[in-house]
Amino acid sequence: MSDSANPSTHDLATEVLVIGGGPAGAATGYWLATLGHDVTVVERKTFPRDKTCGDGLTPRAVYQLGEMGLTDQLSKYHRYHGLRATGMGKELELQWPSHSKYPSHGYVVRRRELDMMVADNAAAAGANLLTGHEALDPIVDRGFVRGAVVQTKDEQTKEIHAKYVVVADGANSRFGRALGTFRTREWPYGTAIRTYWQTPRHADPWIESALDVKDRNGNPMPGYGWIFPVGDGTVNIGVGLLSTFRDFKSVNTTHMLDAYAHQVAERWEIDPGHPEAKATSGRIPMGGSVGPKAGPSYLVIGDAAGSVNPFNGEGIDYAYETARMAANVLHDALAANDPTALQQYPRMLDDEYGEYFKVARLFARIIGRPVLMRELTRVGMNSRTLMEWVLRIMANLLREDELGPAEAAYKAAAKIVKLAPNA
Repeated sequence: MSDSANPSTHDLATEVLVIGGGPAGAATGYWLATLGHDVTVVERKTFPRDKTCGDGLTPRAVYQLGEMGLTDQLSKYHRYHGLRATGMGKELELQWPSHSKYPSHGYVVRRRELDMMVADNAAAAGANLLTGHEALDPIVDRGFVRGAVVQTKDEQTKEIHAKYVVVADGANSRFGRALGTFRTREWPYGTAIRTYWQTPRHADPWIESALDVKDRNGNPMPGYGWIFPVGDGTVNIGVGLLSTFRDFKSVNTTHMLDAYAHQVAERWEIDPGHPEAKATSGRIPMGGSVGPKAGPSYLVIGDAAGSVNPFNGEGIDYAYETARMAANVLHDALAANDPTALQQYPRMLDDEYGEYFKVARLFARIIGRPVLMRELTRVGMNSRTLMEWVLRIMANLLREDELGPAEAAYKAAAKIVKLAPNA
């Protein structure tokens, strides 16, 4: 860390400094700018830049993007109706549920395009977006984080001073770790790998999830597969794996993706041996597993805080949501000149996600047991009603007039355990 309280004439000053210009950071920049604050967002890479992701936007994410004024821009991309679940030789097409708040559709947008769209939107709203700028070290003044030492595009070093700092530099948050954040290692995390294939089925109206991935010999493998039609001549195909699965660390995810591509090749009309690009992979902390979420003068949001749903590996909607919460808390702190307002943020996260993520972590442990996973798939694929209900829970789309997601998921988990109590 750097200790400094006297910025030079070559340095910058801002009310809020956001470390990272991805989904969470750019959204924070947008909301703070629209609230009338001086906000600077530093992003290590330049746009467009890619990220390991399924590219699918669920109704929660579509809602948040609409709130940021991006509905018209989103409409140019591939719109889909819901999820096609496959397993045990069967498939079910499940429409997104109706909801009073969220739309009943999603979009598939490549992250290199989506993230640039949201970052440009933040800049248009008044945020100072500095791409090609890497935050090297926090600036600390009498125990308070007051900015960062930043390396610019031309490899010069300068300081950006701020009243408050938002940590949004992703799942492997180096800046967060410099401030003392850590992952609760007992909680599950995930890993994912994906790439693109050309196919005439690129505009299919469903995203697809496979509950039974097999190797090239037809033997069951741990994890799940996805296929997201991009609408541009390609599909995004990937596989995910939870750390709760047996032999997690010994699984070769590259081989797993290759096996899944061959498994779906005929049906999706792809050439499994010739993807459009080299596969990319990443490790994903989940279930709010990274903390602390707030310090005296900083907040941690999005993937940097482990704000990823363990039910389905979905993180982008929670990145947008935590960004908006953080912006509102910072607005309160700035308006009242009261840094203690930042302590509202962890309470807001706990109220919104605490019980839900707790149950999702339990679910992740259950499906890591192969016998239970197979039984869950068998039962689910034989009941459309059950799978529609499960989709609501896993996508966090239950209506207010329905069971709370935590209560509903607890009941589901208890039933699953009873099916194979000794697994």
